[in-house]
Amino acid sequence: MEKKPFVTLEQVESIVNDYPTPFHLYDEKGIRENARKLKAAFAWNKGYKEYFAVKATPNPYIMKVLKEEGIGADCSSLTELMLSDKVGLGGHDIMFSSNVTPAEDFALAAKLGAIVNFDDITHIDFYEKVAPFQETMSCRYNPGGDFKIQSQIMDTPQDAKYGLTRPQMTEAFLKLKEKGVKHFGIHAFLASNTVTNEYYPALARILFKTAVELQKETGVHIAFINLSGGVGIPYRPEQEPNDIMAIGEGVRKAYEEILVPEGMDDVAIYTELGRFVLAPYGCLVAKVLHQKHTHKEYVGLDACAANLMRPAIYGAYHHITVLGKENEPCNFKYDVTGGLCENNDKFAIDRMLPEVEIGDYVVIHDTGAHGFAMGYNYNGKLRSAELLLKENGSVEMIRRAETPADYFATLDFSRL
Repeated sequence: MEKKPFVTLEQVESIVNDYPTPFHLYDEKGIRENARKLKAAFAWNKGYKEYFAVKATPNPYIMKVLKEEGIGADCSSLTELMLSDKVGLGGHDIMFSSNVTPAEDFALAAKLGAIVNFDDITHIDFYEKVAPFQETMSCRYNPGGDFKIQSQIMDTPQDAKYGLTRPQMTEAFLKLKEKGVKHFGIHAFLASNTVTNEYYPALARILFKTAVELQKETGVHIAFINLSGGVGIPYRPEQEPNDIMAIGEGVRKAYEEILVPEGMDDVAIYTELGRFVLAPYGCLVAKVLHQKHTHKEYVGLDACAANLMRPAIYGAYHHITVLGKENEPCNFKYDVTGGLCENNDKFAIDRMLPEVEIGDYVVIHDTGAHGFAMGYNYNGKLRSAELLLKENGSVEMIRRAETPADYFATLDFSRL
């Protein structure tokens, strides 16, 4: 699959007149089209809802676009709850899935009427001291062991800090039932960034069977099953993308085979797809500042790992396009670096690109999720601006770049 940027050199040369590089740029048209395709894939389920994982891209303007497409918010912290509230989301448009949760986070989730998804059975007693129980509540399930698809290990839930064991799920549901909870949800996340159409259907079968068992054991009403995230994107050009329509159909078949015969055909399906919804529709735009010719050939950008840390901490692949040279042969090998005082500050190692020159603009693909959000201020680096490429072709600044005043704002120099 060829990776093409959604922005051209001519557009970037115009944008930088107002907003200097580096900046994260988002494609409104692509976001909306993808959101509609996701909803179409699960339209067979009457109660289906997507809860966008706010941690992936915590920007109110992006969240507003998604809200207009009928998408809610999956929150994991106090500030994410506050952000959702600012956007006008509330009630069951918010799913609160948190771990090691402070009391004030639970209190705000309850105040907003969010669906609380308990990560641990001990949190039930903790929550009771903080806020009243809601009619609808959820628990996060961790089956342990290795999660396999066709004998291939996809991830190891047994090593994850999240969720309740299977016996704890029964105990928790009975406990919550005693507290007056009437409608129950089951949530699980068993693998990250899968590029296979089999993940969601396999996860669905596990959760659907668990739902049937829990309903029989406890007599509670299972209102929804939250498949969470994990449906990934093809970061590499050679990868085949997920077919969300096929994924939705696979979940439907499991639903018809497992839940419907048990009279559980009113169960809503929820998802929390931060990466799938947004990652391909964001990019980091940077400018080539320097070139270095030593033991290797280096291209130095005005962006660094503080703008996009996934390659530095995970060795994650992000495709790179040199704007204006899309059709030139990639016959030069470079390490593409930033200016941090850390040797892992590299966007790419031994990457084949067209011949790069100082002043070139590059697009680093697929940064729409877990890109800007994971930024930091090491070395006194300042976070960049976030821009939205509107459907009409105009560009709107949706977060300004930080200034040195922002960096020093939490310090009091008067007592030195």
